[in-house]
Amino acid sequence: MKKNSMFFRILNYPLTRIIVGISVIVAIVAIGQIGIRKLFDLFPLDRDIEKLVEGIIIAVLAIYSYILVCKFYEKRVITEISRKQILKNLAIGMALGSVLQSLTILVIYLNGSYSVLSINPITFIIPPLTIAFTSAIFEEILLRGIIFRIMEERLGSYLALGISAIIFGGMHLLNPNSSVIVGIGLAIQAGLLLGAAYIFARNLWFPIAIHFAWNFTQAAIFGVNVSGNAISKTLISSNIQGAKYITGGEFGPEGSIQATLFCLTATIILIVLSKKRGNLISWHSKKQS
Repeated sequence: MKKNSMFFRILNYPLTRIIVGISVIVAIVAIGQIGIRKLFDLFPLDRDIEKLVEGIIIAVLAIYSYILVCKFYEKRVITEISRKQILKNLAIGMALGSVLQSLTILVIYLNGSYSVLSINPITFIIPPLTIAFTSAIFEEILLRGIIFRIMEERLGSYLALGISAIIFGGMHLLNPNSSVIVGIGLAIQAGLLLGAAYIFARNLWFPIAIHFAWNFTQAAIFGVNVSGNAISKTLISSNIQGAKYITGGEFGPEGSIQATLFCLTATIILIVLSKKRGNLISWHSKKQS
């Protein structure tokens, strides 16, 4: 195929690449989900174990379908899911996500709005663990691996960061107990932070680890709602009551002002460090090249 042909240009246009990439990954994951559920109909397991196995399969399919898209459609060397320094990026990312969530809950506790009702069996962490790693891997593959990365190539780091953050916040407007204010907060907290994490590390493992640790600590450890959704089983059963701007109300701590401020601070630090590393892509230089 000639590189200057109309079909080639359309096929390699950024929006086309985003649509094709997302469609392929979602389709492969959906087929895998259907298959594993059919298998569980024949060989049923404990419900929590079924969800755990399903989550692992979704995560694996998301990663390998992403590799297929990059290798056979984009035809490029894949560096953002390299195993190089993977343990370092996962460890630092999980530490950062856990600290940010813990600081958010600490503010609620110091305000007298958080109380522990009971400590549950360790097996109660399985459902939130499943949700946390499945959503972290699947969402980061799509949002940072496909949408942000491809937009950044054409628009530069800052504009791609802003647009992808708006998309992330907008997606969560559909969640239970959400609002425009909550959507803006999530755009800043996760949309900007996770995009900045990708720019800083230039791999997906770092934002995946932050995303996972934030959700896992929030649900499994502190036993609070995640993005408006209540989790049936958590290690700690808790109660949160108080001012909505501190507690996040029914949406959960992600709707609080301190969550936004803590994550925004981390985002600024990552952007400053990324600039020192020379990791930021300029829209103007990209356009001229």
